[in-house]
Amino acid sequence: MGKLEGKVAVITAATSGMALATAKLFVEEGAYVFVTGRRQAKLDEAVQEIGKNVTGVQGDAANLSDLDRLYTTVAREKGKIDILFASAGVGELAKLEDVTEEHFDKTFNLNVRGTLFTVQKALPLFNDKGSVIMNGSIASIKSSPALGTYGASKAAIRAFARTWLVELKDRGIRVNVLSPGTIDTPVLDPFGPDVKERFRSRVPRGELGRPEEIASVALFLASADSSFVNGVELFVDGGAAQI
Repeated sequence: MGKLEGKVAVITAATSGMALATAKLFVEEGAYVFVTGRRQAKLDEAVQEIGKNVTGVQGDAANLSDLDRLYTTVAREKGKIDILFASAGVGELAKLEDVTEEHFDKTFNLNVRGTLFTVQKALPLFNDKGSVIMNGSIASIKSSPALGTYGASKAAIRAFARTWLVELKDRGIRVNVLSPGTIDTPVLDPFGPDVKERFRSRVPRGELGRPEEIASVALFLASADSSFVNGVELFVDGGAAQI
């Protein structure tokens, strides 16, 4: 029997990378998974790749109407949520003098506002003793030029977890932050090879993380293995933020 047998999970932005790897692993461990993505074609590909026990719902986590449609679908098909991985996020390079209103709003609308309402709107369907996992980043504590806005948005996620675990304690719902280091996914491609090499050089083992390494930690936080873990920011970074 898998560690998530009979559980229902929702994973946002699960069309590639870490979230897609997590969706695959959750299904392997017995869960039924609802996944979202902004582009229907990519979402269809992800659903096909996951293969079974999955429903894809097109939508943007920054759009509250899309979130309502997501949870209406979950309510109709399964009627409950046991696990939520609020994974949707965006990161763009912009030094302080180059930050624009558009850059700030895009980052905070998805990373902060989107995460808040992704969690809030899930609560009516959430089973007691469920698990909320939010996607953080080592940028919340590790400085890197041109990632100030992104890092600030991820620091807000950490603040959410500290508050929400207290607000949800009577329902036994755990709230944790999974903060990856630099993971080798297509998201890095627009930054170029020099930036990618800079990130790689900061990892003590000399190589970037893999999506599957994030998925295995997400499984830990989603399952009973982490029943006494609540309110933490768990860095999965190969030690990059610790030195």
